[in-house]
Amino acid sequence: MPLLPKEAEIHPAGIFQSDEPWRIAHVRSRQEKVLARHLLQHAISFYLPQVEKRGTRGGRPSASYVPLFPGYVFFRGGAAARQVALRSNVVASLIDVDDQALLNAQLAQLRRLQLDGASLVPAEELEAGDAVRITEGAFAGYEGVVVRSAGGERLVVSVSLLRKSVVVEFPRGRLRRRR
Repeated sequence: MPLLPKEAEIHPAGIFQSDEPWRIAHVRSRQEKVLARHLLQHAISFYLPQVEKRGTRGGRPSASYVPLFPGYVFFRGGAAARQVALRSNVVASLIDVDDQALLNAQLAQLRRLQLDGASLVPAEELEAGDAVRITEGAFAGYEGVVVRSAGGERLVVSVSLLRKSVVVEFPRGRLRRRR
């Protein structure tokens, strides 16, 4: 049973046909839906893709809807829309979109996938040098640094005192950025 019903994730439905410029709001932690409600209240076009997250609460199954891109809300509009977003008091920064056509095409494709019932799973982008922890499998809990190679991600485990390292390959789905 959902904790709360799914909130609007897009307004209006024809947002991808608009000529208004895209903007990306980077919001404070867990404030994506607050901004979406604020934009909806002020009739500003926005897109906040969400995915269902299942779990248990008090031993009972539950479901909630979380942003596909935590911390970000996509919206369209000029200077007035920008000011409305900033007045929400949840926007940490606004990101300029240089290639409007590319972002529009990517977001429209993402929306089509949602509407077609695709199972969207957020994947954290890992880069060489990122400190990570293995999250599942026999090696869960091990930590190291990501190294890219032609074969994919590799984890480097170092013994810094000896200035020696060992490289181990793991599927990228098992690696999570260490916080």
